[in-house]
Amino acid sequence: MKCPACSNAMTEIKVQEIAVEVCKGGCGGVWLDWMELKKLDEPHESLGEGLLTIERNEAVQVDLEARRNCPRCEDMVMMRHFASVKREVTVDECPSCGGYFLDHGELNHLRGQFATEEERDQAAEAVFDDLVAEGLADIREESAERVERSRGLARMFKFLLPSNYLKGKQKWGAY
Repeated sequence: MKCPACSNAMTEIKVQEIAVEVCKGGCGGVWLDWMELKKLDEPHESLGEGLLTIERNEAVQVDLEARRNCPRCEDMVMMRHFASVKREVTVDECPSCGGYFLDHGELNHLRGQFATEEERDQAAEAVFDDLVAEGLADIREESAERVERSRGLARMFKFLLPSNYLKGKQKWGAY
């Protein structure tokens, strides 16, 4: 497998039960298959400790803005997005296989942000509330007003329907 950042040959290493590809002697990047990042992105998870000190060549320069192809899926361009609630760490993710490529130091940064998944979830909820809560409240209020207006119109026109006066199950009635 070739490193998507520097094209160096990646080395597979075993971290307990997980096989991870690392760019040893190159840029120091790490390739994680789908769902492996969740197993080592918190400081209390001992799995990730072996990946914090990948041997890298300081002479290798990486363009952090360049688009990268997935090393697993042929000709699939990876998406770059924030991997942290604090929006400080960006990672490359393959939309096809769900694998992640982390540049040198990104895993360290991710592991240093939150001690547990619960802390991360609380921070995510706080960010969501800051960004969206006010807008959602406005939408709910507007929706409630529209529903009430619609009910008023329905009550107003109810008297025009013959089925309102004739009891029974008429096929031609409105309800």
